[in-house]
Amino acid sequence: MRVRSALVYTVLRLLVFIVPFGIMMLFPVMREYYWLSAIFAALIGLSLSVLFLRRPLDDLTAGLAERRRNRTTTDEDVEDAAADEIVTTPSE
Repeated sequence: MRVRSALVYTVLRLLVFIVPFGIMMLFPVMREYYWLSAIFAALIGLSLSVLFLRRPLDDLTAGLAERRRNRTTTDEDVEDAAADEIVTTPSE
């Protein structure tokens, strides 16, 4: 996983929430109901991220998949080692 792609995606996701929330907080009615502003900002942020943040998400997931592919130990290796340890340990 490239740290840059994770950082870019995280910052962009935060921005697509914070910017609509900040704009809504400029209205006096929304200041009174800040929780409603947060809900609307989350929905707007989700919509914007689905529409515009596909490429940063693809970069992030490709990096994660590459990292997983390059792992030297697999789950099966760990399970086999644990099973061998149980078999070779003498019972008291």
